[in-house]
Amino acid sequence: MKRQVISRRGHGLRGVRKSMRFRFSVIFIGLMAAILLGIWAVNNWMLEGFYINQKVEALQLAYSEVNGLVAEKLAQGQYISDDFVDGVDGSDEKQTETLELLRGLSDKYNITLLIVDSFNNTPLVASNRDISFMMDRVFQYMLGRSNPRTEILIENDDYTVQKTFDPRSKSFYLESWGYYSDDRTIFIMSIPLASIRESVQLSNRFLVYVGAIAMVLGSIIMYFATKMVTSPILHLADISERMTRLDFEAKYQGNAQDEIGILGNSMNMLSDKLKETIGELKSANNELQRDIAEKIQIDEMRQEFIANVSHELKTPIALIQGYAEGLTEGMAEEKESRDYYCEVIMDEANKMNKMVRQLLTLNALESGNDQAAMERFDLVELIQGVLSATGILIQQKGAAVEFSCDHPVYVWADEFKIEEVVTNYVSNALNHLAGENKITITIQELEETVRVTVKNTGQPIPEEDLPNIWTKFYKVDKARTRAYGGSGIGLSIVKAVMDSHHQECGVQNAEDGVKFWFELDSRQEA
Repeated sequence: MKRQVISRRGHGLRGVRKSMRFRFSVIFIGLMAAILLGIWAVNNWMLEGFYINQKVEALQLAYSEVNGLVAEKLAQGQYISDDFVDGVDGSDEKQTETLELLRGLSDKYNITLLIVDSFNNTPLVASNRDISFMMDRVFQYMLGRSNPRTEILIENDDYTVQKTFDPRSKSFYLESWGYYSDDRTIFIMSIPLASIRESVQLSNRFLVYVGAIAMVLGSIIMYFATKMVTSPILHLADISERMTRLDFEAKYQGNAQDEIGILGNSMNMLSDKLKETIGELKSANNELQRDIAEKIQIDEMRQEFIANVSHELKTPIALIQGYAEGLTEGMAEEKESRDYYCEVIMDEANKMNKMVRQLLTLNALESGNDQAAMERFDLVELIQGVLSATGILIQQKGAAVEFSCDHPVYVWADEFKIEEVVTNYVSNALNHLAGENKITITIQELEETVRVTVKNTGQPIPEEDLPNIWTKFYKVDKARTRAYGGSGIGLSIVKAVMDSHHQECGVQNAEDGVKFWFELDSRQEA
């Protein structure tokens, strides 16, 4: 199922790749087409109007420049016609200045110009050989006779600008005619408009060719450009997909300082942060699992402890209750019977008292409230003292105890607790004696430790029970343990004491019995 999800994601990435390139390409081509279409529309519908406005401005500017010269002559008490009294021969300096101005306007604006002196209807300057046609045309306009296809563009007291159709050439012209400021000099200026429509069509055709080439080249450039843009995006998508699978080793390697570079660096930081956070969560989860396991174990131990204590106390309490009821009901009328009843009650009470004291000792050791008081003492002397204290019990069991050490052995430990360990080992050995009824105690001096071994002859402990004998209330042979009043706590106390000393203890089966051992620190300085 997971592979299918990853496969679907892979198909999704390929779809995104195609979609992004397709969208970029469509947007780019559409934008170029819209721009070209817009330019074509502007050329087709607005270029002619713009062109006419420019030509109108040229006619107005030409009028202003010539009229400025006329006004200057008038200010000097002269007329521009005075420069051409002897005709146009170009010898006069003033005539030359006026001709250069008029020729410059003609060359600059492509204007056909005719200036006429209205006093004698004499043409002064003409840039066209067909002077009579132009004179007739301007006089017709002054008489109010114009072509029906004439469109007035500008009209004022000095001049008129109009768009006129010429039937001879079957084309349109822009014309400006009127008087200069001396109210004597008539002018007519003309600019052909025949080429503007053709120019628009030519421009549009050229635009189509250039636009087609531009779209092809632009599409090719767009393909590689989108590839450059989408490649890091796809790389980031792959990194994010690996992050969803908790793979944080993939990093963005680009060094660009643009938005994609910033996004890549942010994803790297996010990856590191997620890796760190998930690591912390895993650690916290492991600790939580351990805490839960410990809590479960503690609950189980508590339940087991309560069950064991209840079980251990049930029998002596029942015996005490039974014998006490017997005494109360007068079942033991004879002194010997009463003494026997009382001995049983006292014996069972002593067992319960011993078990309670052992439990309190074990609880103090396990909780850490009973810290070991470390001191240096002679271990040989301690063992001899324990054997002397249990001499009566040894005699009752008929046991033979072997222990010999001709020199003192000093160790660092809590003497009181180690005495309890030795006592428990010796008591355990006495309670499980069989065969030769022999107990052997040895001290083995190692480099920095001393190992004490207590061996008793008898039945070996089953191998499957060896790891459990240190557990509270665990009994290998419950019937035998009950016979000598054992509670199954002694060896647990031994284990707790050795743990508090940070030393080892253990058990192993021998050919004719069982060996219990423990080790202590024997260095000169602890």
